[in-house]
Amino acid sequence: MALPACAARALGPPLQPERGAPARTTCPRRHSRVEAELAASRPGSVAASVRAGPPRGVSRGFNSQTLLDEPLKASSSLAGAARAPLFALLPRGRRRRMHDFRRRWDLGSLCRALLTRGLAALGHSLKHVLGAIFSKIFGPLASVGNMDEKSNKLLLALVMLFLFAVIVLQYVCPGTECQLLRLQAFSSPMPDPYRSEDESSARFVPRYNFSRGDLLRKVDFDIKGDDLIVFLHIQKTGGTTFGRHLVRNIQLEQPCECRVGQKKCTCHRPGKRETWLFSRFSTGWSCGLHADWTELTSCVPAVVDGKRDARLRPSRWRIFQILDAASKDRRGSANINPGANSPSSTKARNTPKNGKNFHYITILRDPVSRYLSEWRHVQRGATWKASLHVCDGRPPTSEELPSCYTGDDWSGCPLKEFMDCPYNLANNRQVRMLSDLTLVGCYNLSVMPEKQRNKVLLESAKSNLKHMAFFGLTEFQRKTQYLFEKTFNMNFISPFTQYNTTRASSVEINEEIQKRIEGLNFLDMELYSYAKDLFLQRYQFMRQKEHQEARRKRQEQRKFLKGRFLQTHFQSQSQGQNQNLSQNPSQNPNPNVNQNVTQNMTQNLTQSSGQNSSLKENQESQKQNPGQEPGDGHTSPGTSDYMGSVEKWR
Repeated sequence: MALPACAARALGPPLQPERGAPARTTCPRRHSRVEAELAASRPGSVAASVRAGPPRGVSRGFNSQTLLDEPLKASSSLAGAARAPLFALLPRGRRRRMHDFRRRWDLGSLCRALLTRGLAALGHSLKHVLGAIFSKIFGPLASVGNMDEKSNKLLLALVMLFLFAVIVLQYVCPGTECQLLRLQAFSSPMPDPYRSEDESSARFVPRYNFSRGDLLRKVDFDIKGDDLIVFLHIQKTGGTTFGRHLVRNIQLEQPCECRVGQKKCTCHRPGKRETWLFSRFSTGWSCGLHADWTELTSCVPAVVDGKRDARLRPSRWRIFQILDAASKDRRGSANINPGANSPSSTKARNTPKNGKNFHYITILRDPVSRYLSEWRHVQRGATWKASLHVCDGRPPTSEELPSCYTGDDWSGCPLKEFMDCPYNLANNRQVRMLSDLTLVGCYNLSVMPEKQRNKVLLESAKSNLKHMAFFGLTEFQRKTQYLFEKTFNMNFISPFTQYNTTRASSVEINEEIQKRIEGLNFLDMELYSYAKDLFLQRYQFMRQKEHQEARRKRQEQRKFLKGRFLQTHFQSQSQGQNQNLSQNPSQNPNPNVNQNVTQNMTQNLTQSSGQNSSLKENQESQKQNPGQEPGDGHTSPGTSDYMGSVEKWR
């Protein structure tokens, strides 16, 4: 590298540059310190600068011994004597970058080396550990059986087959659904899925006295005939969830057809174009939005008769005409029969003249939770303006049913304002929607005193609820599923889910507000207490009956197996005695043994035939009285099978 001209004049003869080094033609004044150092080191040439230490920017590992021993061999390599002054001539920024690059390169090389050696050591130790484990596991087998290569392959195949079976089992039967994968299945009996849904005691103490007919609910639902399930959907009681279960989660010969993006499903009878379900998700709001008991009992028969071609959405004016005609017919029958509005006549209306059997069902909820849920729903803009509230052939006037708000909706209303409105339909909604409003003059409050009106409404709601084919409670989802399946003999595909966290549960209210809500819904509180007692008594009754049926079947099975055993024993004994008599007739001291055995069998069979004849008589009497159930002393069908098998022994 050639020195600048100004430095060459001051220093004399220039140093010989390295071959291929770039020439510097400028002479910046910032290199005056370097020029002074070079001038001072001229007498000793390169040795003086080397003794002074490495230049700035050069690491301490710079090899200076070579420069001291061979100062004149600078042209052979960069390790010569010219490295220090030449490196010092570079700019300071470039020297710093070269120093950082060298330091990073050394650190990266060190890290790579450490990582490589660490991985090698880890792999070596892992190899030894795995070898020791396999030697301990398969060593005794190899030493005892002298396993060859084929045996090793067979063992490997068995292990792979076991792993494949485990994977398939996990895929087909997940852990939460397969009882074989639960450890509790081997340590403790399976828990009852219907017990303590509301975290209360499993023991239930009834408060009301119900007859056996009130507790026993068994509907002979003929889906291929003319039977129809009518779902009375009360607001904010979980009816939407239950309605979806009816159309999407029930095992049927011909399931409902539900298309993506459509709320309604097509639920036809097998081989027919008629529906077996009258609900929001099957026929829509055919009798109006959230139609009550009064509207449904008047509207459903006319709608079903007029829509045999599956056109189940009449116009609003058509609904008024249907309800008006139905109310006129009902008023005419009331004039003929004074007890037409009694509970018995209400039950009789479920089977109209056209022969169709209408089975009404509904869902109830705790009044406080339902009231808070409706308030939150109204806060979000719900109004239910499309509800008709048709009673006695006409909707209520604005004076009979004033509105609680003046705008388009009541969104954002506080709870106090919601409770202060005296015309709020959320108050005692469940009693009003389950009762026959024609008994109290519909929505005209001047027909009778308020106390008498409330009493009539409550008694009507209780009577209609008791005579319904089925009703469930939101707080008991699994019990609701169980009772529906036992009532209609229809099973659901997947179990119901109990949601303990709802929008109503997120509302924090004090004791004073809760008491006020209970006061506003005092009729609903009494109805819910009545419904809960009846619901749990029905559940207990059905469970006890199920356990008794299972116990009776086990006893009959044991009797049948015992009879089979006695049959084979008597046959083998008689055959053996006959063989002995035929072989040794002189050694038989008592020739009447065979006759005694035959007489005993004949007596037993005669008694069994008498029991069988009494069974037939009981069956004939049961056919004559179909509403009467057989008692505990009557013989069951399993016993008749046993008696029939005994008759064959003769």
